[in-house]
Amino acid sequence: MPLPAVSLAAVPGRRKAILDLAREIEARGFAGIYCPSLGDCMALCEALALVTNEIAFGTSIAPIYARNPLDFAATAAFIHELSGGRFRFGIGVSHGPTHARLGVSVGKPLADTRAFVEAYRAAERTGDKPPIVLATLRRKMIALAGEIADGLVFANGSLSHMAESLSALPDAARANPGFHIANMIPTCIADDEAAAAAVNRRTLTHYVQLPNYRNYWKEAGYVEEMEAVEAAVARGETAAIPSLMSDRWLSDCTLHGSVAKVREGVEAWYEAGIRTPILVPSSAAGNQLAAFQELFAAFA
Repeated sequence: MPLPAVSLAAVPGRRKAILDLAREIEARGFAGIYCPSLGDCMALCEALALVTNEIAFGTSIAPIYARNPLDFAATAAFIHELSGGRFRFGIGVSHGPTHARLGVSVGKPLADTRAFVEAYRAAERTGDKPPIVLATLRRKMIALAGEIADGLVFANGSLSHMAESLSALPDAARANPGFHIANMIPTCIADDEAAAAAVNRRTLTHYVQLPNYRNYWKEAGYVEEMEAVEAAVARGETAAIPSLMSDRWLSDCTLHGSVAKVREGVEAWYEAGIRTPILVPSSAAGNQLAAFQELFAAFA
């Protein structure tokens, strides 16, 4: 089994240590490093272009409303050139809380994404641009990725629903081995499976409060769980949300437990059609750096 990719964020106060960690991730043979919108993912990718030599990396994802597409194109092309073509520019519409933080008004996700990609590709005097990857959850955005992009990336996708989701890809994209198909998977490795599951429940508490994610998980077959979450949110009882996340749902969209169980889970994601599983490590016993040490030990 090939090693998966990993998600890496530049935590304030530990940014130099994160670059040292990136070098170790590359040396250990992981498939890639993908940077979430937490912090400045473009800045981190620029640094990765300079401190790594061979590993693929990219944004997963940069919110399209954060910057003008022409400005994004200039930076993306710069990183692409510095890295020797190892960079993938992952973009997405993000969600309501991010839009509020950015102070932006948004339109329709499909139309806005199409317009962004057109403006990005039309940007002049940038040099060669990197492949563009769309954040996806549901069928229309998956189909759009197959039409206008060079790949797609899920976040917290459901394993049992992945075949149905990927069936929305045009045949040409499915047949193209270079088309990037990825999923960001919350991962906690610990012999105490209950403790590991509790960590992943905390990680996903934010996501289940977002309507776009609840709609996706309803589509994936988790109507009862998502309706219970909606009722809790309506009552203002957010503290109750982790108790509403069923074991079946959690095991379908995260990896948690022993080394053997997590490795088997990664293999299942490959078999489901995800070409690049992106593990998002958390620890039941420490911080991000501790989570990576547990990940390294699991895939040594």
